[in-house]
Amino acid sequence: MSNAILQRFDLAGKTVAVTGGGGALCGAMADALGAMGVNVAVLDISLEKAEIRAQAIVRAGGKARAFGCDVLDTAQLQACHDAICAGWGAPELLINGAGGNDPRGSTAIEFAESAQAGATAQSFFDLDPAGFRHVFDLNFMGTFLTTQVFSRAMVAQGRGSIVNISSMSAFMPLTKVAAYSAAKAAVSNFTQWLAVHFSHAGVRVNALAPGFFMTEQLRFLHIDAKTGELLPRARQVIAHTPMGRYGQPDDLIGALIWLLSDAASFVTGVVVPVDGGFSSYSI
Repeated sequence: MSNAILQRFDLAGKTVAVTGGGGALCGAMADALGAMGVNVAVLDISLEKAEIRAQAIVRAGGKARAFGCDVLDTAQLQACHDAICAGWGAPELLINGAGGNDPRGSTAIEFAESAQAGATAQSFFDLDPAGFRHVFDLNFMGTFLTTQVFSRAMVAQGRGSIVNISSMSAFMPLTKVAAYSAAKAAVSNFTQWLAVHFSHAGVRVNALAPGFFMTEQLRFLHIDAKTGELLPRARQVIAHTPMGRYGQPDDLIGALIWLLSDAASFVTGVVVPVDGGFSSYSI
């Protein structure tokens, strides 16, 4: 591969803000970008987790700073942005990775007819509106508010790349996780809307849609803690994933670097599945 082609993937010297950077998936992204010479601002609602990730990047020879930040708090987001600007200049790159689920926004059953009279399993009719709103806000409004704060300088400078984190559940809503599915669908739609809105300003907006990745958040729902064996829902996942395995955090890195870099200079408004074929498989 020629140097000219490799240079299009070069991100060294740029600055990235990674929300949810203390977690497994976005933490792996932060690690990879730090190894490439990117200045990495690790934002997480847990300052402790952000610091652990930032320290690991620094120990590996990279540059990183940790910030405790609630992505639903505009004042905190602005304070983080200002601090990053003071140290490294305005970020040209943004990864909107903060998100997650909450049992209050999920049903315990797949089908309404399973909810027999007197049943204790949580159905659609039992969903807590506050819990549903919390999941939706964390995943969608957190992406909206963070982008609103961090993209202003990108537009002013005429350059930038934003990568949102969507989900397989945005393509095909997964059973039970009602609030999460709705929120991730909104993230995908917003990605496309914003890509058009920023298309004349030199700022590209794309998204990654991970399939099933074996994170700690997922492990307790898919793995029997006593036996280590796959639970029924996990067996469904593997049966519907042609590559026959769960994703690992590093499986996201190639697509991420492509979307962030000049190699994707004519790519905007796309939602890229990284799912082992899950979204392509019917029967």
